[in-house]
Amino acid sequence: MTHTPPPVLWSPDEARRERANLTAFTRWVREHRGVAVPDYDALWRWSVTDLDGFWSAIWEYYGVRAATPYTAVLADDAMPGAVWFPGATLNYAEHVFRDRDETAVAVRHASELRPLAEWTWGELRRRTAAIAAALRGLGVGPGDRVVAYLPNVVEAVAAFYACAAIGATWSSCSPDFGVRSVLDRFAQIEPKVLLAVDGYRYNGRDFDRRDVLKALRDGLPTLEHTVVLPYLGGEPVADTLSWDEFEAAGRGAELEFTPVPFDHPLWVLYSSGTTGLPKAIVHGHGGILLEQLKNLHLHLDAQADDRVFWFTTTGWMMWNFLVSVLLTDASIVLYDGSPAHPDLGVLWDLAERAGITVFGTSAGYLSTCMKADVRPRTGRDLSALHAIGSTGSPLSPEGFAWCYREFGPDLWLFSTSGGTDVCSCLVGGVPTLPVHQGEIQARSLGMAVASWDPDGNELVGEVGELVVTRPAPSMPLYFWGDADGSRLRDSYFSMYPGVWRHGDWIEITERGTAIIYGRSDSTINRGGVRMGTSEIYRSVLALEEVLDALVVDVPQSDGGSRIELFVVLREDVALDDDLRARIA
Repeated sequence: MTHTPPPVLWSPDEARRERANLTAFTRWVREHRGVAVPDYDALWRWSVTDLDGFWSAIWEYYGVRAATPYTAVLADDAMPGAVWFPGATLNYAEHVFRDRDETAVAVRHASELRPLAEWTWGELRRRTAAIAAALRGLGVGPGDRVVAYLPNVVEAVAAFYACAAIGATWSSCSPDFGVRSVLDRFAQIEPKVLLAVDGYRYNGRDFDRRDVLKALRDGLPTLEHTVVLPYLGGEPVADTLSWDEFEAAGRGAELEFTPVPFDHPLWVLYSSGTTGLPKAIVHGHGGILLEQLKNLHLHLDAQADDRVFWFTTTGWMMWNFLVSVLLTDASIVLYDGSPAHPDLGVLWDLAERAGITVFGTSAGYLSTCMKADVRPRTGRDLSALHAIGSTGSPLSPEGFAWCYREFGPDLWLFSTSGGTDVCSCLVGGVPTLPVHQGEIQARSLGMAVASWDPDGNELVGEVGELVVTRPAPSMPLYFWGDADGSRLRDSYFSMYPGVWRHGDWIEITERGTAIIYGRSDSTINRGGVRMGTSEIYRSVLALEEVLDALVVDVPQSDGGSRIELFVVLREDVALDDDLRARIA
């Protein structure tokens, strides 16, 4: 099937292509590995064909430090069960802190409770070292679980690095999660220490979480210690450590890194839990290190003068993605609060004040700004901003057009798609390729992504199941508590044995770009006709009056079903007969 290509909205000039990290890496591959890679497509094909060659190149090019060497790159390529870099021991956090200018800024952070402030690399190292020493003093060691009920604040970043440094396994939930949601996640992994806040502020309103904290402690019988950050500044919580006394116990310590096996658990992330208990997805130190060195350098193109922001909470994998940016020479920007308080301009205000160069957000936020006629550059100096990243859901062609209308032709807009499952992008940005309206630029290096029909035939120019046909280091090690691996196999490998089925509809175009059409497991079957919910959302959300929508397939007693649509309208809009007719 041949489509007329959509308009090219951006194409990197020669200077930008030459400056890209990807260009330097491609040149190195040619010179040091003798591989003919004349363009990105050739580089991608090599990366998914010669897995040993590609991932060992990433290891060598980025100078991965190992206390003991690996004996093979990919000792077993079975999915599930691939064995990467056996024999290697290393530490993710060591690669964050190596070779740093202690006076340079590492993190800029702000929230509804705190003004914009900075931590230098020296401050981040000292605070991380203090937390690591304090955790060791509480008896935390390699493999112990430390859980965090923390907002997107700089203390959470330091606490995560501290856990990684000592080999403890990190897991976090945002404090807007309720008791049941948190216990459904944390109770599975039997944590030893809980790091929490007394409350938070969102949309101008304070939320006291001390009662929630008590319920969490009661529901986590393996807890030995609870540390509370007085974010709201309320009364201390009984039988807990204050954050200040906790850090004070380790103050002055040197930051030391415990070497752990390549597949040692770094963190546990969670699925949505829509079909039962959330899946507790375990990723390893080495797999995440290699994947994020690749992704953040070569696809995000993070450079020393970049200030990278992504709007996220600690309950979304994009937080893990954001804190991994410090594996590069870029700095990061954090924000905790509502993206719409006091108005939709708050994040664009932050972009100006913090000098953000790479602004990451959700497709939904960009669409909301478009519908609300937000003008980001009006009254703001956003000249530092050169790239916008979008994820979470497909960005519509209209959303692409809005970004270029508002920011001009020099903006690099990169849309990405991947997931918690791999804590990275399967398809995403490529700084040396053009941006076509409504499309993702390419398949990510090392990710053998394809579109398949139900019989396992590859499709080009047609919509099919998103599959990954070869293993990648950041695929889950296992699901926590899934002793026989059956839940992992059922989640990804039941449709195509030995091949990862991601659960998205995807089209790979003749040009190698990608279009995501939504979840394939959210398809509605109407009398034998399969209908993707993304088709409904696309039509409904195109209406200026509609801010958000939810499609529900409601089973009926006669064996049929009825589609019900819920909509959120703009404040000045009424759901009258005319609007009902246009929605229908």
